[in-house]
Amino acid sequence: MKKLIIVSGAAALLAGSLFAADGATLYNKCKACHGAKAEKMYLNKVPALSSLSKEEIAEALKGYKEGSLDKFKSSAMMKPLAKGLNDEDIAALSEYIPTLK
Repeated sequence: MKKLIIVSGAAALLAGSLFAADGATLYNKCKACHGAKAEKMYLNKVPALSSLSKEEIAEALKGYKEGSLDKFKSSAMMKPLAKGLNDEDIAALSEYIPTLK
């Protein structure tokens, strides 16, 4: 007999690649600094994410994840956040964020 396992939203995020990445859900962690509509400049230095293309967003997230990017001296905040993202998560975020304009 097969077991049916029900996974909550938070557990689904932790499961990573077992589930399709959802840009809107992933972006919830970003709202505090970047705003609900990606309209905020972080510390008046980091441009609003809504002004960036999906390619720029993906490139930045990959750079923070790899530790090769320290734009605006924000890697202390972004590196640990990006470290937990897989390629699917980065793609989902870079597709979702530009829709907030």
